[in-house]
Amino acid sequence: MKIPDEDYETLRLSEPSPDIALVELNRPSRYNAMTGTMFDELERAFTALDDEDHCRAVVLTGVGKAFCAGYDLADAEDLPGLGALAMLDRQEQAARALVTVRSVRVPVIAAVNGAAAGGGLSLALAADIRLAATEAKFNAAFVRIGLSAGDLGASWLLTRLIGPAQASDICFTGRMVLAEEAARIGLVNRVVAPDALVPEALALAETIAANSPGGVQLSKRALQANMEISSYAAALELENRGQALLTRSSDMPEALAAFREKRKPLFTGC
Repeated sequence: MKIPDEDYETLRLSEPSPDIALVELNRPSRYNAMTGTMFDELERAFTALDDEDHCRAVVLTGVGKAFCAGYDLADAEDLPGLGALAMLDRQEQAARALVTVRSVRVPVIAAVNGAAAGGGLSLALAADIRLAATEAKFNAAFVRIGLSAGDLGASWLLTRLIGPAQASDICFTGRMVLAEEAARIGLVNRVVAPDALVPEALALAETIAANSPGGVQLSKRALQANMEISSYAAALELENRGQALLTRSSDMPEALAAFREKRKPLFTGC
């Protein structure tokens, strides 16, 4: 896999395992708080990874003590003075970045190593799977700074992930949700020891990468698309098309041959 080789101010990209990308938010002195530069770099980095055919999964985490502390308030001082359209441009820049993270065709695993607050919570929600270190904590801090929890997809994703009552509690109070509660209510998949967080996320990514690339990618597409479909019939139609398409690839015959020959399949995604 070819990792994007451009220089990033706010991110660090690497390939710790074959075909697995590790994206690290890299502003530890500011608890990896978001800036306009970070939004631009997230959009560019995930667009490049989406274009990389050999990328099978992405692990997203933060450098230092925090996952992401939300929008950097030091970078937000000019926001009240912006005109309505200028502020809309700024908001849409941020939204594009998170849409790119969520829309990348391979699974994204958020390894939440510390605080995920405000926009940092939204970023964690944009991942497909969330693992949390024992000291991870989450909050929808928007109401505490005069803003709405309807920000960067949080109101849509959080409600679907944990239900409207739990989401309302978290969004209306702005309270902190610690790792154990996050696991109990389904905000994260599981909690692991801090030293094991990234290794476990990478091991999960490797397990995913061992499967058929086309099967995984169309599974992600079906799961995401059917969150937005209210009709069972429409969901079946989407699933039927995906399965019909995948039977035309080389991976399904390879899987059947491997089963007969009692060996591991060698998937190519072709």
